[in-house]
Amino acid sequence: MNDDFEAAMRRALRSTRALNVAEATRVIQDALAGRSVSDTRISSSDITPPRPIQRSAPFPVDPDAEIIEPPTRSDAEEPAQKVGNGTSSPRLRKPLRETVRILSESRLARGVFGSLHDVGLPGTERQVREPVISDGAQFLARSFTCPAGSRSYRLYVPASAPDRPRGLVVMLHGCKQDPEDFAAGTGMNAVAEAHGLMVAYPRQSGADNASSCWNWFRPTDQMRDGGEPSIIAGITKEIMSEFGLDRDRVFVAGLSAGGAMAAVMGETYPDLYSAAGIHSGLAYGSANDVMSAFSAMRGDGGLASDPKRLANGYRLRTIVFQGGADRTVHPSNADRIVAEATPTDARCAVRKESGRSASGRIYTRTIVADSGGSPAVEYWLVEGAGHAWSGGNPSGTYTDPHGPDASCQMVRFFLDGKE
Repeated sequence: MNDDFEAAMRRALRSTRALNVAEATRVIQDALAGRSVSDTRISSSDITPPRPIQRSAPFPVDPDAEIIEPPTRSDAEEPAQKVGNGTSSPRLRKPLRETVRILSESRLARGVFGSLHDVGLPGTERQVREPVISDGAQFLARSFTCPAGSRSYRLYVPASAPDRPRGLVVMLHGCKQDPEDFAAGTGMNAVAEAHGLMVAYPRQSGADNASSCWNWFRPTDQMRDGGEPSIIAGITKEIMSEFGLDRDRVFVAGLSAGGAMAAVMGETYPDLYSAAGIHSGLAYGSANDVMSAFSAMRGDGGLASDPKRLANGYRLRTIVFQGGADRTVHPSNADRIVAEATPTDARCAVRKESGRSASGRIYTRTIVADSGGSPAVEYWLVEGAGHAWSGGNPSGTYTDPHGPDASCQMVRFFLDGKE
């Protein structure tokens, strides 16, 4: 650690001891993002929680904390607290490194927000955006449970093919989003309706991530038959079995943390999906903890861990969307996704074309074809676009209505040669 980082950690530790969790979390976020604590112009990354709401009651002491006798004082330590009779008492605390880990993984914030949600204080409920659906279509509320856990999800069943849908798109929302918001913002239901497709929107639990982010950066959530991938795969298999779908017509897509999790699903369950759409996401194996996740999102370094790929012959066709002005996930992450998805066959062909959306966004579209001439990878780099779904509807969050329509282009790519 450098001097500035250590100073920030000491400041966060002091704030934690003073029960100022919001300030401690903000200091940690600034330090991990590589900026001074006074620089608030840069938007916070999407794996960190929103600032906790102030409470009058003190935050409960971590029951796993260890009691440490006061060591010899140094510049990095504070004197023991005084109790009512004026005598000193040992401080109940964790080592600095453990405090950093707890704050980074949002355990403190999760405890506060969980309490607020449980008691239903005014202003803590999120307004649900119900997307407009076609006459005769259904937007069902469902849930799924397996040994790895439970998640609810919304399922769009098109009016154009209610009994025999022609395929399934599994959509993974970004941080601070939910299925209803994501459906409204991407407009994916309307695109799916036109092609007779179902759309499933798994909901990340606030109990599993304070900002409702998919935990794409945790090793336990980057493997097959375990963690969040097994839950998402279970939802997918449940729908496939019910409606008689096979892999050739099943796809997975996501935005930001959801895009990173879509990449995880493509690597851990390539036998389940035939194509993936990754918008403003990160390559599989880019991080193995919160610290490396911040580094990867900034565009620093390559893969943080050795991905454990399945050597079963499956390789997902992949379409990637990325905003050139994205300040949350650096565009270099899209380059890594494309590199990982590109066939190793030296005979694959690459071509580029430029265009402008109807609303004026300039984009570059890179197409990589395999040795048989079929598109294996598409990469849309949208100039001037930030961390938002390209061509999305402003009724949802994190959308850019001015860009080319990512939902239409993803479905076109998914169904290439299948209609």
